[in-house]
Amino acid sequence: MDPHHQAGQHHGAVTLTRAAPAGRKAVYVGGFGHKNPIPAACRIGPLVESGSVLGTDPATGQIAEGIEAQCRHMLDNLRRIVEAAGGSTADVVKVTVWMKDRSQRPALNVPWLEMFPDAATRPARHAIHAPELDMGKLIECVFTAYIV
Repeated sequence: MDPHHQAGQHHGAVTLTRAAPAGRKAVYVGGFGHKNPIPAACRIGPLVESGSVLGTDPATGQIAEGIEAQCRHMLDNLRRIVEAAGGSTADVVKVTVWMKDRSQRPALNVPWLEMFPDAATRPARHAIHAPELDMGKLIECVFTAYIV
């Protein structure tokens, strides 16, 4: 395909499309969803990529109050998503976190160390300062997992 043409773009009377990769599966989790029509994650073979994982309370669907609660719910939602994809937190390779205030990383470290207690097998993590987080969000993340 011409690198200047994107799948699904219209070019005159021609519509270029490409089928989804064989085996691509959307991952949905009860009590967790997005406002837009996107799944919680997508899996192709052993690779799982999440969408945005928020600190929402699965019982209410609302953003939890305070950084500690949001961190716990975010990591619990991560766990539920990777399990729905057929894996476990042991399969998580990297977590990228956006924080409204990075000085609040200690609130993340407590449930992080509970979820990933072994320093020798802990996934990579990167925290990015994101003052533009809105709608009460103080933290959110995406993750990559490799499930064999």
